[in-house]
Amino acid sequence: MSFDKEKIYGDTPGKQKVIHFNNAGASLVTQTVLDTQKDYLDLEADIGGYEALAMSQDKLENVYKSVAKMINATPEEIAIVENATVGWAMGFYAIDFKPGDRILTVEAEYVSNFIAYLHMEKEKGVSVEVIPSDENGNLDLKLLEYMIDENVKLISATHVPTNSGLVNMVSDLGKIAKKHDILFLVDACQSVGQMPIDVEAIGCDMLSATSRKYLRGPRGVGFLYVKKSIIEELHPPIVDLRSAKWLSPTVYELRNDAKRFENWENNCAAILGFGAAVDYALEVGLENIKERNDELAGYLRDKLNSISGVNIHAISDHQCAITTFHVDGHDAVDIVNKLRENGINTSLSEPSSTLLDARKNKLPNMVRASIHYYNDETEIDRFIETLTKMI
Repeated sequence: MSFDKEKIYGDTPGKQKVIHFNNAGASLVTQTVLDTQKDYLDLEADIGGYEALAMSQDKLENVYKSVAKMINATPEEIAIVENATVGWAMGFYAIDFKPGDRILTVEAEYVSNFIAYLHMEKEKGVSVEVIPSDENGNLDLKLLEYMIDENVKLISATHVPTNSGLVNMVSDLGKIAKKHDILFLVDACQSVGQMPIDVEAIGCDMLSATSRKYLRGPRGVGFLYVKKSIIEELHPPIVDLRSAKWLSPTVYELRNDAKRFENWENNCAAILGFGAAVDYALEVGLENIKERNDELAGYLRDKLNSISGVNIHAISDHQCAITTFHVDGHDAVDIVNKLRENGINTSLSEPSSTLLDARKNKLPNMVRASIHYYNDETEIDRFIETLTKMI
């Protein structure tokens, strides 16, 4: 479709009931996503779960094709899993770390990922080191080059951090990782769906994301991309009859595609809803979505900057659809709660979610307003009016 605002608004039933600026948490789903899930659940109720699965194999396989098309991969490089955390962890923990290996990551890395690094530091004796950023929040690539030696096993980065609109230049990291033959893992949980993602252009070996955020799909499903050339180098931390074949009483054989990172039991309704969400994003066009998101986010930040006492955490020129801010003399928790009482959804961004960046920039609790292309200027105006009255 062309970027038909009225159709997009009409395809979003929740838009009639709430102003939803919590898309970095979980977006409002489209009617198609909702109908797809309901139809499958009805089928399960009518004929049984195993039988519904058997009838829906082609539709389920098409989800892999859609995800692959969206990120410029092949279906064999896609694993569909319970959520982005599972996807990321299945890739990360499949790496054969040895004592003395080094993990390089970014300052605004997400809490769950950094905890995993620290766990690997404790269990395997690796070291975890942070790639410095300049005063504008941009990665210092020259210093990164100096940090690299033969012991660097992994470069791992969050593309869009949870606590600001920063967009890390992961394609620059990808070039350096490729130059030095280092594994490169990208957490794209908050970028997939709000902007075009091309794994070949990024140069990553693995990339994880979720359905529920900017893809506008259901909760409880996500994916992991693994580059075909490295799949057989990685042994998943959990294996079952989905990921491997039992060949003899003492022998099993892993699959040779990314499904080796899956397990057998899945929420088929959620997977099909996820596929419908991806197809919808592809139909609207990821470039169109990014363009509209940039337009709306710029409008929102301009309006916020006009309010005395509002402080936006946006130090980099590379900004996206997420805006975080705090208000002098006001608790962010109270603001989020009062906005919700007025039919406006935002979320709370706590320092603990990106501890290193928060400490460096002395960040308090912040309000996170994350818009998406189905939002509009009228909603932003009402948000600004409501916020102004509150403070």
